[in-house]
Amino acid sequence: MINIILCGGSGTRLWPLSRTMLPKQFVRLFNNRSLFQDTVLRNQPVCSHSMIVSNKEQYFLAVDQLSQIHSHNAQFLLEPVGRNTAPAIALACMALDADDLVLVTTSDHLVKNQAAYEAAVLEAKALAEQGNLVTFGIKPTYPEVGFGYIEANGHEVLSFKEKPDVKTAQSYIDQGNYYWNSGMFCFKAGVFLDELKHYAPEMHQACLNAMPKDGFKLEIRIELDTMNAIPEDSIDYAVMEKSRKVKVVPCDMGWSDLGSFDALFDEVKQPGLENAVLSRLDDSPEPICIDSSNNLIVARERQIALVDVEDLLVIDTSDAILISKKGSSQKVKAVVAQIKKQAPELADIHRLAFRPWGTYEVLQDSEQYKVKRIVVKPGSKLSLQKHFHRNEHWIVVSGTATVTVDQDVFLVRPNESTYIQMGQLHRLENQGKIDLVMIEVQVGEYTGEDDIVRVDDIYGR
Repeated sequence: MINIILCGGSGTRLWPLSRTMLPKQFVRLFNNRSLFQDTVLRNQPVCSHSMIVSNKEQYFLAVDQLSQIHSHNAQFLLEPVGRNTAPAIALACMALDADDLVLVTTSDHLVKNQAAYEAAVLEAKALAEQGNLVTFGIKPTYPEVGFGYIEANGHEVLSFKEKPDVKTAQSYIDQGNYYWNSGMFCFKAGVFLDELKHYAPEMHQACLNAMPKDGFKLEIRIELDTMNAIPEDSIDYAVMEKSRKVKVVPCDMGWSDLGSFDALFDEVKQPGLENAVLSRLDDSPEPICIDSSNNLIVARERQIALVDVEDLLVIDTSDAILISKKGSSQKVKAVVAQIKKQAPELADIHRLAFRPWGTYEVLQDSEQYKVKRIVVKPGSKLSLQKHFHRNEHWIVVSGTATVTVDQDVFLVRPNESTYIQMGQLHRLENQGKIDLVMIEVQVGEYTGEDDIVRVDDIYGR
């Protein structure tokens, strides 16, 4: 069985932890691992390998995090833009054999009961081998209004329900045969594609048109124009709610979609403690809480102190702080909408940003200058590029930099520096065996990340 992992979500409801360039599934939340890494590890006992469907901007994050957990048996399908879950799953299935069994999972959900999870997957696998499209129904623990529900009788699906109000959700729980729609599926690739062709023929054909004609490789890249031609729809609307081959496996596996900070509070809160604290760094200072309870505190390097407050969400990152009443965290999406208008970089990227060649961290960002700490991994190099609005000073802290400036190539060693003039073609490379660490000082009228003209880039950006 093959695990199709959907990685395209942006996780805006967990801003400022989650951002466009480091979305929720790649943020390290528990045990110094990301939800994406946990997904891969969770499915290794039941699947032979992974097919990861990712936005091309997140591809290098996924590759890097796979290497950290020593998982190398994965194939990638890279989308230039997202078109929702039905096209993503269809494209992945078109790269497989019709008889291949697939387990479709998101990359950003939490499962705490591995034994119950594996038992549910084996049950679904047996139903899928009989030619069914199998979904997983999670036993509800409270009247959630943010999920769809599945009405079931055993494995038989009686109906799909839209997101209800609280009263209706409570009636579902009282009735006892309604389950949260988890967004996980199991079926044969060919069975799903046949049903898609029957119920959404235009989408099926557009996906066929988008698939590369030169064979399927470990990295399948879809072109932008053919991706944009695919109708946008979810697997539920396109197929599952219409097909007569749908079955459900009811299960209770300690599942959470971690779709809000309220959901994160439920997972972080420990019995006997008045507040739920998630430390983002090993040396994060312990929050000081005086006569304060039932709060979620996500701490980084700053000291956080609460006095006489209850039911708050306090989320601290290096460049933004979110404070909200518990129960209101669904409104964070509205905050992100405002951030995109006022300070778009805060919605897109953290001060510590991950790149295919390493990382950079913004240490200071002021008018007409910016200071960064840059780390380049051994054997990696940045694009050959130039800037129109800034000059750059590079100071090497450790490692050795191979620097290209126009036609000149030279080495810069620790405690040495070099200067890149505005408009000069330049490249930074680490040919050594240890990380290259350097400080970059940008000086100019504009220091935004979009002032980059790439002339040559090994990463295809």
